[in-house]
Amino acid sequence: MIVSAKEMLEKAVEGHYGVGQFNINNLEWTKAILLTCEELKSPAILGVSEGAGKYMGGFKVVAAMVKAMDESLGITVPIALHLDHGTYEGAKACIEAGFSSIMFDGSSLPIDENVAKAKELVEICHSKGISIECEVGGIGGEEDGVVSSGECADPEEAAQVAGLGVDMLAAGIGNIHGKYPDNWAGLQFDVLEKIQEKTGKLPLVLHGGSGIPDEQVKKAIGLGVAKVNVNTECQLAFAAATRKYIEEGKDLEGKGFDPRKLLAPGTEAIKDVVRDRIACFGSANKA
Repeated sequence: MIVSAKEMLEKAVEGHYGVGQFNINNLEWTKAILLTCEELKSPAILGVSEGAGKYMGGFKVVAAMVKAMDESLGITVPIALHLDHGTYEGAKACIEAGFSSIMFDGSSLPIDENVAKAKELVEICHSKGISIECEVGGIGGEEDGVVSSGECADPEEAAQVAGLGVDMLAAGIGNIHGKYPDNWAGLQFDVLEKIQEKTGKLPLVLHGGSGIPDEQVKKAIGLGVAKVNVNTECQLAFAAATRKYIEEGKDLEGKGFDPRKLLAPGTEAIKDVVRDRIACFGSANKA
């Protein structure tokens, strides 16, 4: 059931659990996540970066695939189809393509421009029943060529963007995309508390969820984080399972080279990651 992310995240704030955003890269990714969320009766958000959208043939292709698969697999749990780290142009394209949720990432822009563009997109999204996420304070690491060192968000700027009527707010609290370095200082919970004080019950988003220790993720959820983004874990698990299959020579046995067989171990590995993250976030049976 493809829906806006607004209601599922408001319920998560009230229930003190997190909803996973699992990024998708192809059909296998999408199918694995949908089936696992249905199995565990968990709401979820399918994240699509602009690069992944381009890779899959465009946003209209992605929207058509997700909606058709949701229907053909008989998915009953709420699922949002969400643009991840969208530019202003990308956000408009996804609204046009039929996404149920978008993220506008104007964090690299001057705050006045970020606010002006966010305000316009909030009005467009809400007129169409689409949820919208905006960002203040860069999330560290690299996401589709956007590199940031992970500066913490200014609580006053967070309040300014929250005041535009966004449905969820991504605020940098020392989190980064990709693998975390050995000298990573951890999440800055004092900053998160100040942001939460300024934004009230607005669902907050934790980007770069892959690699943050579970106890820190759970503590962040307790402080108002309702959406946790997961991508790198699924990619690493998929790659490791595929490598093992080939290194064991399975692709040389019979028709082991058939892509349906070749990609099956990686697809199952993604399911295991999603089950593990849903258990950590506490969203099972919350649909």
